[in-house]
Amino acid sequence: MKTQEPNEERSPYLWWKRGVAAIAVTVWFALMIRIFRSGGPFSEQAPKCIFTTMIVFGILTAVYKGIEKLEVRS
Repeated sequence: MKTQEPNEERSPYLWWKRGVAAIAVTVWFALMIRIFRSGGPFSEQAPKCIFTTMIVFGILTAVYKGIEKLEVRS
């Protein structure tokens, strides 16, 4: 079992990362459902799905890296 350092358990940054990830996945999932319900052939839905996935997880990565930089500064 992995042991955590006492400082890591109390770090608000860890919870910020988890919260941001949960929000991003929820938004992504909601957008995917909206795209699938809009109908149309796969050839029209696929680019929308790919674009949405790239944008949502790109933003998640940027925010996550920003939180890590804040964590290193403190």
